[in-house]
Amino acid sequence: MTPLQSLVAAGTKLYLDSVDPVEIATNRANGATGATSNPIIISDLIKTGKFDGDMKAFFAQGLDDEAVAWAMTDKLVKDAQAVFLPVWEETKGDEGWVSFELDPLLEDTANTMPAAERSKKYIELGKKWSAGHTNRMIKVPATPGGLGALEELMAAGVALNVTLIFSERQYKAARDACWRGAQRRSDKANVKSVYSIFVSRVDVYTEKAVPSLSPAAQGQVGIVNAKRIWKMNKDYWADKGLARSQEMIFASTGTKKMMDGTTPPAWMYVEAFAGSDIETNPPATNKAVQECGRTFTSHINELPPADVLAEIDAKVDMQKLEETLMREGLEKFADPQKALLALITKKRAELK
Repeated sequence: MTPLQSLVAAGTKLYLDSVDPVEIATNRANGATGATSNPIIISDLIKTGKFDGDMKAFFAQGLDDEAVAWAMTDKLVKDAQAVFLPVWEETKGDEGWVSFELDPLLEDTANTMPAAERSKKYIELGKKWSAGHTNRMIKVPATPGGLGALEELMAAGVALNVTLIFSERQYKAARDACWRGAQRRSDKANVKSVYSIFVSRVDVYTEKAVPSLSPAAQGQVGIVNAKRIWKMNKDYWADKGLARSQEMIFASTGTKKMMDGTTPPAWMYVEAFAGSDIETNPPATNKAVQECGRTFTSHINELPPADVLAEIDAKVDMQKLEETLMREGLEKFADPQKALLALITKKRAELK
């Protein structure tokens, strides 16, 4: 049994943080049962030149740069959906999903659109890009505008991936909105929602903002936060009688260099969350995990000792953490979409 196979055997649903057709094929063979997309992923694929033929066709149709960006995203996500559709059918819609991210420019810091108007736009786009797709999940951020759209999208039959979650407050707001929408549906057997909790960014934050944390606590805050929300989510949905699992996605699982110059093992977060729900890992993380030689077993129910938990609770201001990471997250959210549009402008000139 390979390391990734052992991770799946432990109870983890392995998703890929990419829609690269080559990576999709490799990771599907290694047990991956879903994938996700974002503008950085689309940009990186366009840069390879492998999709120049598609780009030329879209340009020939008279599409502007923004329309080409969405046409390419739609194509690449659709191709990934085709790979995972048998999984979706086999699991009756519990797995086999590919996430499609709605327009990140709605959250551009320069955008003065009121939250209520952003919510309307998310509802409109969510319905548009989910229409006609069996195993496409619509990715919406846990911002005021995004959260305000969730009930209507869920009520309309859209499968949802709520992203950019850093705190219990965001998770509860998202979950409650999805449940309100689910209760308005006649097809409750088809309800599917997942909640993407970001992990490594939390530990990058605490290393800088809370340097007084002891060595035992530093680097554990992201794990503790995510596991607590995972337990909260499991308990909440247990009595709702839905056929499909409403799950956590453990995202941002790639380890990052610490301030002292060291980098934790690539499998640190992967191992910590082994045993339940979904891990969405970048291709490089899955490659490193596959090559690490470890056998993964379930650790999802394990937390650090009580004194470490007490220290984290005493020293980490979660409201400040959420505010800081959301501010940084929104910059990382919108900028890649601008870069994608600039890349398409450049490609248009090159492919004339």
